Amino acid sequence: MKLQRNGRSKALAIGAMALVSSLSLAACGSDNNNNTTASGGAGGSAAASPINCGKAGSLIAAGSTAQGAAMDIWKTTFAAACSGTTINYQGGGSGAGIQQFNQGKVQFAGSDSALKPAEVEASKAVCTGGQGIDLPMVGGLISLVYNVDGVDNLVLDGPTSAKIFDSQITKWNDPAIVALNPGAKLPDAEIQTFHRSDDAGTTENLTKYFAAAGGGAWSYPAGKAWTGKLGQSANGSAGVSAQVKQVKNSISYVELAYAQTNNLKSAAINTGASKPVEATAENAATTIAKAQAAGTGSDLALKLDYATKEEGSYPLVLVTYEIVCDKGNKAETLDTLKSFLTYTASDAGQKAIGEKGYVPLPKTVTDKVNGVIATLA
Repeated sequence: MKLQRNGRSKALAIGAMALVSSLSLAACGSDNNNNTTASGGAGGSAAASPINCGKAGSLIAAGSTAQGAAMDIWKTTFAAACSGTTINYQGGGSGAGIQQFNQGKVQFAGSDSALKPAEVEASKAVCTGGQGIDLPMVGGLISLVYNVDGVDNLVLDGPTSAKIFDSQITKWNDPAIVALNPGAKLPDAEIQTFHRSDDAGTTENLTKYFAAAGGGAWSYPAGKAWTGKLGQSANGSAGVSAQVKQVKNSISYVELAYAQTNNLKSAAINTGASKPVEATAENAATTIAKAQAAGTGSDLALKLDYATKEEGSYPLVLVTYEIVCDKGNKAETLDTLKSFLTYTASDAGQKAIGEKGYVPLPKTVTDKVNGVIATLA
């Protein structure tokens, strides 16, 4: 489903693939050479690519709801190509996923923010002889989605959006919003804000943006748990999307894929560039492509520039990581884990989710990811 703003989001998502070069799937070191040719996405529109299935097995994973739609595509395609293999991914939020990983309940976790030092230390109890590491796998952007009758091209900036979500700005016709939207018919109505009730990496990325670009308007530390004043809450990206769709004069934050699926309008961001930056996969890809390495060794955590002022660079981006053990993975699921992650990091896997509103990661990132996957033990 297309965004009401410009109707071009799907085309731009595909256009973002210009940043991604073709990758070949690496063999997983399995003694089962069950290579199957399968389409890269559930819709069958991605180019055919060989999937090295490895040994048949089952994986259990949990975490980020931001990558939920991506994981649905990946697990369906992989299971269809690899007879006897099942991938069970449950959402619940990044915080819950990391908790389950460090309890040894899942083979990998999805998180929209990198592991913190305390979480890495805790992972050593389940990663025998090793520790948890971050593998960037899903690129995306956070849309500031809204439901205001008669307003189709809303523009916000860092300070204004931070004040809205902290209940410092409470009316849609507040002078700060009016100044960013000359000519718009903004109603004299109360702003209904919705935030995530669960611990969410999406919330952490949003509050990192507020901290970097909010001009001091956001006085709380960035984190997975919501700390702003007032507002209403809902569980998961699907939950807040549903609320914005139903409640007039509301605003929240969700990944582009959820904005598209729910036909929600997304605000453009005034970053200080010559014109406001639209919430498109193409603009998010510009930001993600310039992310800096933040991890060490096998850990591939990235540092994103939330305060970017570059032309056409959308600042509210996120990268979802798959959290795995670098060493100490369960022997009975290791081969399946490496095979599945190799597919998700492949050109076919990235292209498939790019067609669903995500941002395919650049080759410079996926090359490193595939190199680490091959070393998992």
